[in-house]
Amino acid sequence: MTRAAASGEAKLRQRRSKLNISLLTNWAGPPIPPNVQPERSVGFLITDVSHLLRRSFNRRAQALGLSQAQWRALAHLWRTEGLKQSELAERLEIQPITLTRLIDRMEAAGWVERRPDPADRRAVRLYLTPQAQPVLAEMQQAAAALLDEALRGLSAEQRLQLVEALCAMKRNLSEAEAPAVSELESRKSRDGRRDRKRRAR
Repeated sequence: MTRAAASGEAKLRQRRSKLNISLLTNWAGPPIPPNVQPERSVGFLITDVSHLLRRSFNRRAQALGLSQAQWRALAHLWRTEGLKQSELAERLEIQPITLTRLIDRMEAAGWVERRPDPADRRAVRLYLTPQAQPVLAEMQQAAAALLDEALRGLSAEQRLQLVEALCAMKRNLSEAEAPAVSELESRKSRDGRRDRKRRAR
């Protein structure tokens, strides 16, 4: 990775960090009124609920014989099959070498297979195997039970409103993040072209 690309990624991580801090301490809009407890702010609540959901599901997944890294990788591949290893590493927020060891173990278990990327000879794409389907079915049952527990007491209308509100927040944040991601990708592309020109000399 070139120095410019590394600098671009560092700036993007810094922006994300600032966004996380903002979410943890304030509303995504007007400041919290003085009479509102911080624990009732949008940022704190989303962070706390996300942490509790992951911890609770991790406990259920361990009962199925799955580590946190394994069930998260399976969940992402179930959601988007054919991911590149680099893409999955980014989604899991782990180093590529760490993911390589994880995929090696999952491939040995018969859950995942690597296939060459027809558009990039250097890359491989990841796909779930039929042997992974029973594991996914157990994960889905555990997830359904967890959500029923988390949403206990909410009416069907309230559940729908919650989903719509979260989708709106995700859409807004994705749109706000898009320019920074586009800038980083453009910089990577320019740096790549410069590197190829230097090697060609």
